[in-house]
Amino acid sequence: MRSGEFPAGRLTGGMVAAAIVALDQAAKALVERALPIGDSIAVVPGVFSLTHVENTGIAFGLAGHLPLLVPAAIALTFLFLLFYNKPDWTRLPMIRPALALLAGGALGNLVDRIRLGAVIDYLDVRVWPVFNLADVAVTVGAGLLIASWVRRSERTPRGGDS
Repeated sequence: MRSGEFPAGRLTGGMVAAAIVALDQAAKALVERALPIGDSIAVVPGVFSLTHVENTGIAFGLAGHLPLLVPAAIALTFLFLLFYNKPDWTRLPMIRPALALLAGGALGNLVDRIRLGAVIDYLDVRVWPVFNLADVAVTVGAGLLIASWVRRSERTPRGGDS
């Protein structure tokens, strides 16, 4: 790779993150137009609804009323990991997709925080706090990251285990 050239893996990760942000923002715009805050539409009665809420905390309504700086720092950390980090662990097969999902989800929610001071949530499974597509991306990305680290540690020989 020549100096200044953008690696294909990072470009793909950036495109995945951008697609997540775009889909997340489009879904939130539809919810904002179709449902007043607090209203709900049953999709599968008693199981799944679309419910418009504004979340001032982190994912799934946890830690309410965070200052904008906290989620901004989280999103910027993910972007740094996705685009600028070059250690060997980022070359594992699931790491780049995991970081792309994490970055896309974090940025999707950050856009809301900057625009509204809160995140629009709308997926309501009735047994869990209301969440959104960005939260799903962050959760799946974190799961892939953890699974990759677990698989890596299982393959790494441990000293003294003869």
